[in-house]
Amino acid sequence: MITSKKGETYMLSKEIVLTYEGLKKLEDELDRLKGVKRREVAEKIKQALSFGDLSENSEYDEAKNEQAQIESRIMKVEAMLKNAKVIDEEDVSTDMVGLGCKVKLLDMEYDEEVEYTLVGSTEADPGKAKISNESPVGMTLVGSKVGEIVEVQVPDGVIKFKVLDIYK
Repeated sequence: MITSKKGETYMLSKEIVLTYEGLKKLEDELDRLKGVKRREVAEKIKQALSFGDLSENSEYDEAKNEQAQIESRIMKVEAMLKNAKVIDEEDVSTDMVGLGCKVKLLDMEYDEEVEYTLVGSTEADPGKAKISNESPVGMTLVGSKVGEIVEVQVPDGVIKFKVLDIYK
């Protein structure tokens, strides 16, 4: 965030890197928020208003808070979509690890194979083996090639991986 000489505050827009799947997911979320969620909260507000006195109407306060959260999320998703850069799978190289590619690694400490998809931070979901290019593992893997051994500094120490395969 920056502040002008006049005291106006502006958000600096950060490019959001997405796959087509991630883009679709954000677009679907925005549609749901603008349609279903807005209608639901409007109905809750209408119902709470029918209870009368707003000064002690917790249902009304709760519905207004929910409305504020929904509107905030809509603004955030719209900003992400505005600044989105979509990774075209056709442009994803398998010569070296980069955004949008899948990588098979050998965890050298446990002698186990693991597979990850390297995505932008917005789409990261470790539970689904989608790691961010901004995470310690992701940053270390970017630019590595098949056969290379990479060392990743993590809070518990150092993890060594051997890059076994890079694919789409």
